[in-house]
Amino acid sequence: MKTLASMPDDVRRRVRGVLADIDDTITTHGHLTPDAYAALARLRAAGKRVVPITGRPAGWCDHIARMWPVDAIVGENGACYMRYDASERQLVKRFVVDEAERHEHRRRLHVIGDKILAAVPGCALASDQHYRESDLAIDFCEDVDPLPRAAVDLILAMMQAEGMTAKVSSIHVNGWFGTYDKLTMTKTLFAEAFGEDLGTERDRYVFAGDSPNDAPMFAYFPNAVGVANVVPFLERIAIPPAYVTTREAGAGFVELADFLLK
Repeated sequence: MKTLASMPDDVRRRVRGVLADIDDTITTHGHLTPDAYAALARLRAAGKRVVPITGRPAGWCDHIARMWPVDAIVGENGACYMRYDASERQLVKRFVVDEAERHEHRRRLHVIGDKILAAVPGCALASDQHYRESDLAIDFCEDVDPLPRAAVDLILAMMQAEGMTAKVSSIHVNGWFGTYDKLTMTKTLFAEAFGEDLGTERDRYVFAGDSPNDAPMFAYFPNAVGVANVVPFLERIAIPPAYVTTREAGAGFVELADFLLK
């Protein structure tokens, strides 16, 4: 990775928008700081497209799409996107699978979650699990004492043994049925909502993230940026981001916004 400051000026000036993970990228220790929120608003006021790409639940996405200074949001690691159409005063929701299939998946996820809780002492269902439509989130350090890597790997392996796709974030292990991820739904969002082929425009967008579940995005976007706290996870990320900030978490996101807007 190169320092963010080394991004060429011509590349920086061509950036049309910022896509960013939320936990430990926009937020800091579980909190959205005033500076980080203001950075989102400043980017959008400057005409940049702003889209959070998160593992957080659909219930949170409903709020964020309506209330935050963003153009849309991809949630549950790619299970859905939401955007608020101000002209129609309508929240537009798009899921990978329909409600009937999501209902059946949630039934299976409940059983698998109970198995994991029994097998891995100290873990817990994520506090936002009740607001999820499509995935199972197991907390290993957000609201519980941090678990060792072996415990995290066991949670991951148990999900995979059930035929699930499973990814590790900075706070949760997320698992779901299907082959989608953050990148596949981001492409769908851009095609359906913005009428844009992300494949031909990806060098004009920056993705910012911090953990292994951001790996597909780091690999896809040539100008991806890791906030500084990505470094401990690099051994789990096959293709690291091209650039890295000097500061961690929300302060790193503010650093990125300042750099793009200078």
